[in-house]
Amino acid sequence: MKKAIFLLIILGSLGSAIFYGSQWLTNLNSAGYVLIGIEQWSVETSLFVFLGALVTVFFILYILFRLIGWILRLPKQIRKRVETNKLAISQQALIKGLVDSAEGNWEDAESILIKHASHSGAPLIHYLTAARAAQSRGALDKRDEYLQNAALHGAHGADAEIVVGLTQAELNLSGQQFDLALETLTRLHSINPTHASILRLLHQTYQKLEDWDALRSLIPALNTQKVLMEADLKLVEIEVFSNLLKKTASERNLQALQALWVDIPLSVKVMRGVAAIYFAAVIDVGAGETIEDELVKALSANWSDTLLVLFGNIESPNPQQQLEVAERWLIGHGNDAVLLMVLGKLSARTSDYTKAMRYLKQSISIEPSVQSYRLLGDLALDHNDATTASAYYKEGLELAANALVTRIEHLAV
Repeated sequence: MKKAIFLLIILGSLGSAIFYGSQWLTNLNSAGYVLIGIEQWSVETSLFVFLGALVTVFFILYILFRLIGWILRLPKQIRKRVETNKLAISQQALIKGLVDSAEGNWEDAESILIKHASHSGAPLIHYLTAARAAQSRGALDKRDEYLQNAALHGAHGADAEIVVGLTQAELNLSGQQFDLALETLTRLHSINPTHASILRLLHQTYQKLEDWDALRSLIPALNTQKVLMEADLKLVEIEVFSNLLKKTASERNLQALQALWVDIPLSVKVMRGVAAIYFAAVIDVGAGETIEDELVKALSANWSDTLLVLFGNIESPNPQQQLEVAERWLIGHGNDAVLLMVLGKLSARTSDYTKAMRYLKQSISIEPSVQSYRLLGDLALDHNDATTASAYYKEGLELAANALVTRIEHLAV
């Protein structure tokens, strides 16, 4: 529009100049003439006609050159217009593909996304979304093909590689291909060790693979990069160290157990479940006396039936002292059936038959348990009273059977 206005101004100016020039020449006694000679040829005309012809030739040449320029630019403009149209179509296809994918129309989404990926300004999104759609319909070969195309034809650089890799790892995880996910994530982690999404997926992969040593080494990064909320990170720590304790306990290596316990953060040690695993493992390898004092402190800080039972399972070199420690807890837990059962067990270990019977019967009066009946039966057998022992064992078996029936009924409901 601006060019047209500019051209009209020039034409108007030239027209005015010619008009006033012709008027001026007409008023002169001589309008002047122009003579052009080339060898034997010559042309003679008036100055007015020559100027008019000159202007006319100028405009004819100007229009001719503009036309030639337009013709030369025409193929490029056509290609640009075609590319613009293809880009617009691909953008519409991307929107439709995303909508189809969200609605669960996996095949339609996959088809339209791949069809227009090569013409898109964001082919990476096309291929990655198509890969998700292919996985959702179970076409894992197509999924891998689209991921490969995303890596080849998508954007280049470390960021694009991470985006493709993260998608691949996510799809591998959802497809239960944990080893493949770990391979991809390990490579991505070497590129960017602090990337939050990589760390989060690594955490999930190690959990699935139950690689607790690897997950333990990842905890500092999860904390530093704020990948998980504080409460979730605490749960991860509890899970990791609980499983590491179980694994070490299965190896029955006391030194390894003690070394691991030293490395466990205090905030995790105070969790009764974690402490119980450690105490049980140490007792199981026959070194219960080494953790007797620590177990007493744990019970004083955090009363627990599990820890009580573990305390009763320690084969202390001084059972009388062990019994006296436990009897001090009667002050605050006199009606605790588990404590009374443990006291009966410890009393039997000190050969105090009367006290052991009293504690065990008191425990049963508060809350009958299979363990208490078994201990009473053992005491009766130790004193050659088979009839009484059989009665206690029968009571314990009936209690266990009733508990089993109740559990089955609950499961059936």
